[in-house]
Amino acid sequence: MDFKRLAELLFPHITETPDQIEAKYPRRTLPEGAKVTRFAPSPTGFVHFGGLFPSTVGERLAHQSGGVFYLRIEDTDAKREVEGAAEGLIKTLAKYGIHFDEGAILDESGNVSDKGAYGPYKQSMRGPVYQVYAKQLVREGKAYPCFTTEEELDELQQVNKKEEIKNTDWKAEAEARRAEMLARRSFTIEEVEEHLEAGHPFVLRILANGDPEKKTKFTDLVKGALEIPENDEDFVLLKSDGIPTYHFAHAVDDHLMGTTHVIRGEEWLPSLAKHIQLFSYLGFRLPKYMHIAQIMKLDESGNKKKLSKRDMGANMDDYTRMGYCPEAVCEYIMTLLNSNYEEWHMQNADKPYTDFPFNIKKMSTSGCLFDFGKLNDVSKNVISRMSSAEVTEKVTSWALEFDAEFGQALAADPSFAESIFAIGRGGKKPRKDLATWADAKDYMGFFYDNFFKIEESYPDNFDRADIVATLTKFSEGYDENDDMNVWFDKIKAIAESLGYSSDMKAYKAEPEKYKGSVADISMFIRLAVTGKTNAPDLYTVMHIIGKEKTLARISNMINSLK
Repeated sequence: MDFKRLAELLFPHITETPDQIEAKYPRRTLPEGAKVTRFAPSPTGFVHFGGLFPSTVGERLAHQSGGVFYLRIEDTDAKREVEGAAEGLIKTLAKYGIHFDEGAILDESGNVSDKGAYGPYKQSMRGPVYQVYAKQLVREGKAYPCFTTEEELDELQQVNKKEEIKNTDWKAEAEARRAEMLARRSFTIEEVEEHLEAGHPFVLRILANGDPEKKTKFTDLVKGALEIPENDEDFVLLKSDGIPTYHFAHAVDDHLMGTTHVIRGEEWLPSLAKHIQLFSYLGFRLPKYMHIAQIMKLDESGNKKKLSKRDMGANMDDYTRMGYCPEAVCEYIMTLLNSNYEEWHMQNADKPYTDFPFNIKKMSTSGCLFDFGKLNDVSKNVISRMSSAEVTEKVTSWALEFDAEFGQALAADPSFAESIFAIGRGGKKPRKDLATWADAKDYMGFFYDNFFKIEESYPDNFDRADIVATLTKFSEGYDENDDMNVWFDKIKAIAESLGYSSDMKAYKAEPEKYKGSVADISMFIRLAVTGKTNAPDLYTVMHIIGKEKTLARISNMINSLK
């Protein structure tokens, strides 16, 4: 076979050579040890939590080493592309601290454009580049055309594994189909000319030379030492429309863009043999691979399953709607990625997660378990470290979008809202009431008349007469100019007058001697003022809502009890 002539027949319009392409993509000048990583999603819908996972790894590895992190849009599958997905992806990742040094970005008009010297960064715009290398592979006898429809070729490859085990006839049929596919390697130049003259489309396949009985040793940076069976599948390089498959495009692009480390999910491990062979055929240096464990969650039966697109928390837009702050989600991801993150954070509580020395060796080789409970704990800690002004701004912004009435109430008087969020904030043991911005309404809605309601009732074991007496005596003696000590002394005096202990130690030592304790007396008042038995510091609450509203609420409670 005259492979040079075959290459010219298939790609007469391609005149550039690989050397000329290489000259357009010079080697990067970076410090020793610097890593070049990329996030290369397909614009097929929302950003999955599993996508934020590898992008965080790529961003950390690149920026901790003084390297480059870039965004490449792998949009070669036009049938699955969702309009606006690329733009949404860029915005979402930026919200979660994923910033790219180069690649696909949004310009001033909000359209996807390029930043950097190694573009285009959308694969759909790189067709001629791939075809240069495709032509070279044909010229070297490493790839060949298949003149038939994609559907027919896909059908040849599809083997239903379950049926193959059950039905030996199906297995025989699959082997026959494979034999038919291999027979397509045999053709003449004249047959190619006839197909081209007739306008028949073709796909380009690699001419695999591997032996699946032989193993190739490979070291994955997460999985460790592996043995990979050699590839013997003539997989497709270019589809009939001239667009490359993922396998071919990623090999060409990662080489030209200088990618040193490829971070992707472990579901790509079965394709690794194909990529090893393809890089070898192209004469490219194989980048280092990191196959990350899948994100798992517990199903209703308590069994682990992969976090699917339909699960709550899979779509990154879920977190915005639920009111999680991006900082908390990012920090939670670090707890999943590195087992020693939490220990580091305890020792460096005042430092951002970006200061953490991320380490590949500390990554889990098994599935990471997604847990909303753990995310909430992390989020409470993150929010507790924020200033009251920052919390006020973020809660208001979220509420205006997702709970307009509440958002408008906050926005009407930011200073009032900030005074509420300031309660118990700061110090060594700040309050941790909020896991999400959505929690704010339940936490502090009672400060506003529109949202105030009696949410709980007094326990049945307390005499209603004692409750009414407590509220009456407190109202009669309340002076908003009292300092906290005087204020609390008055509450203790009410307790003693009604047969309740004013000393918690004495009450715990001999509870049978009293009707209850001063804590119960405080609860009587708290429920009347806040509608809850558990609320922020009652003294501060009363000063924020004011004397008039405090006494009015107590009066209403007295009337309801009578």
